[in-house]
Amino acid sequence: MVKNITVLKGDGIGPEIVTQAIKVLDVVCEKYSHKFNYTEVDIGGCSIDKYGVPITEEGMAKCKAADSVLLGAVGGPKWDNVAPSVRPEKALLAVRSELGLFANLRPTKLFSQLADASPLKPSIVGNGIDLMIVRELTGGIYFGKRRTETVDGEKVATDEMTYSEHEIERIGRVAFESARKRGGRVASVDKANVLDSSRLWRAVMHKLAEEYSDVEYSDILVDNTAMQLIKNPSQFDVIVTENMFGDILSDEASMLTGSIGMMPSASLSEGTLGMYEPIHGSAPDIAGMDIANPIGTIMSAAMMLRYSFDMAEEADAIERAVNKALDDGYRTADIYKDGFKKVGCSEMGTIIASNI
Repeated sequence: MVKNITVLKGDGIGPEIVTQAIKVLDVVCEKYSHKFNYTEVDIGGCSIDKYGVPITEEGMAKCKAADSVLLGAVGGPKWDNVAPSVRPEKALLAVRSELGLFANLRPTKLFSQLADASPLKPSIVGNGIDLMIVRELTGGIYFGKRRTETVDGEKVATDEMTYSEHEIERIGRVAFESARKRGGRVASVDKANVLDSSRLWRAVMHKLAEEYSDVEYSDILVDNTAMQLIKNPSQFDVIVTENMFGDILSDEASMLTGSIGMMPSASLSEGTLGMYEPIHGSAPDIAGMDIANPIGTIMSAAMMLRYSFDMAEEADAIERAVNKALDDGYRTADIYKDGFKKVGCSEMGTIIASNI
């Protein structure tokens, strides 16, 4: 099978970690007789330096033409003072919008080999943590109307949270379909006791729950969800929620594992096109030192195979390879403890690739 992948290495440690993911993908191609064609596009600060914009029109066109997009990270203090309209992060919003990437999938899994890295008590993590947060990515308060005006002599700022039935339904379907491939449970997070948008959200989700009768469904308020993620995260399988709630909860969940460097993510369109990236930033303070953890990016590549290319067996092979590297005691600096084998970014990539 031939697939075309647009590669956005980005800034900071982005080039290092994406290079390791490609190293792993190349081994997958060799073993399973696939061919991946890579097209590199500058994004973020490196694009600003070259072209004056965080992504060019030509670069965006290459993203649209691809079967999938693999991203490293963007930004850094070097570009903190550029005009807001051309900040590195603007490129991410543009790609999400242009590619119609409405669904953000963030798995949170505690690798058993790293259980002692979690900030939670062993009695809590002992039950295991393996959940998926499905976040609506292109609607809600981040994309609603906003204004600042003067009323009675003082400034008043307003941000609107708006959702339509079809926006809620399509993200709900992603969650229910994901649950069918996982543990068969969906928890829908809202604030229906206060917000009209959440009451509509809940009504649409209830209709979907009737359609997906094989999936166990529950409603949970966002504040209770935040508490339950700390108290008993193993109760969750798939969590689905709107944009702002998902932004906050997914960051909370990512820290349950003890290392943000391990966490992948996927942003999906209504078709098969998706963008895959680790959830961490560009870490410019360690860029070029070969000490970054590439596992989050490698696991993002596995998600790309699973969700965009329908290559479940190949995705499983990558995940097994990561587990074997951890079983064999290999650790990058962020997850290293005495008694294990410290390796750099490139060596970790090579070890995981060889395990395939």
